[in-house]
Amino acid sequence: MTAAFEQAPLTPNGRRQFVRSIVYGGLAFYGLPAFARASKPPLGHVVVVGAGFAGLTAAKYLRDWSMGNLKVTVIEPNPQFISCPQSNLVLGGSRTLDDLSFSYALSRKQHGIDWVQDTVTSVDLTNKQVQLTRGHLHYDRLVLAPGVDFNYASITGMTTPVTDIPHAWKAGLQTLQLRQQLEQMPDGGVFVMTIPPGPYRCPPGPYERACQVAHYFKQQKPRSKVVILDANADIVSKKGLFLQSFQGAYKDLIEYHNNSTILQLDPVSKTVKTDFESVKADVLNVIPPQLAGKVTQVAGLVNVDQRWCEVDFVTYASTLQPDVHIIGDSISAGLPKSAHMATSHAKVCAAAIIAMQTGHAPNPLPVFANTCYSFVDDQQAMHVANVYRYDPVKKSMVSAEGGGVSAKASVQEGEYAQAWAQNIWADTLT
Repeated sequence: MTAAFEQAPLTPNGRRQFVRSIVYGGLAFYGLPAFARASKPPLGHVVVVGAGFAGLTAAKYLRDWSMGNLKVTVIEPNPQFISCPQSNLVLGGSRTLDDLSFSYALSRKQHGIDWVQDTVTSVDLTNKQVQLTRGHLHYDRLVLAPGVDFNYASITGMTTPVTDIPHAWKAGLQTLQLRQQLEQMPDGGVFVMTIPPGPYRCPPGPYERACQVAHYFKQQKPRSKVVILDANADIVSKKGLFLQSFQGAYKDLIEYHNNSTILQLDPVSKTVKTDFESVKADVLNVIPPQLAGKVTQVAGLVNVDQRWCEVDFVTYASTLQPDVHIIGDSISAGLPKSAHMATSHAKVCAAAIIAMQTGHAPNPLPVFANTCYSFVDDQQAMHVANVYRYDPVKKSMVSAEGGGVSAKASVQEGEYAQAWAQNIWADTLT
């Protein structure tokens, strides 16, 4: 099924527009649940916490697939949506943050979503109530989509955020700050980036970032260097493809060091000590270890390695609380934490909630795909894609036939990556 629609302004100032083509991963892949057509109002109230790729997609499809018979309220503290996919291109200079910033207004209006710009301070699981800084909301079902939180306590010497050492792992002001630091750094300076042990949000993201910074240096500061201190044993995603760039176009610009966990960090001198060396940076980008978003911690639903949330992959209900669903980067799944994956969780979860609210059984064997593009410069990109199918014996999503990786980065794949971004933004935001 395809869907045509009007052009719609998505930036806060309304100047930029894009046209949605085939809805990426939408009704064609997941299908409108048949029972939704026969549903009778009201089906209850679903509160969604977080309006990133996961939360906003869930809210949209809960409304659409229930034919408007579910009341949906989104709680989101931020005034606008900023896309993490392609935010590394801001560091490379081929994108601006405005290119990646969108208003929530169209989605709210088009789908009849109630909206509260606020922060959840506590969750009363017994009485099905979320407490906000300004009041509270009752729910029949709760969907938590808070993304990731950062574990600074695990970094010796940086147990709290340091203003001039931005992680920029959530696109926004820190992205602009890091770009400004790169611009102010003298030619011949050293950019040091640390990568935390997995799992973390966007497995190939740090290596894409290294390429983007190296691309900028190659054009503007050719005597400079990128040093990657990776806590993991090896490049965790698209290894062969990234090595083509590390050892090819950027062989004189990028140094990659594996098994390089931070032992001590001096934020004043911007020096990082590992088991093997001490490295001093002119610009330091520490990406902290990550864990499930704050609201899941507040609700007491973090139950895997004190970091992540276990869910039932048929419904995305917490294994600790059946009427609370958790989607996106906060879950323990053994799968990539990506925007595409987050929207996939959201659609399976939305269909399951509508099924249960209408007295039907959810789809027992969900299937979805994940695609991730990485840019190595301003035009060339590469991808990895996989199909995942629920295994009822293992009670987990497992890789199925299909998918694969690029043979190499190319301009054509860069064009595909731009189309992918336009489609996922359209599917999420309109």
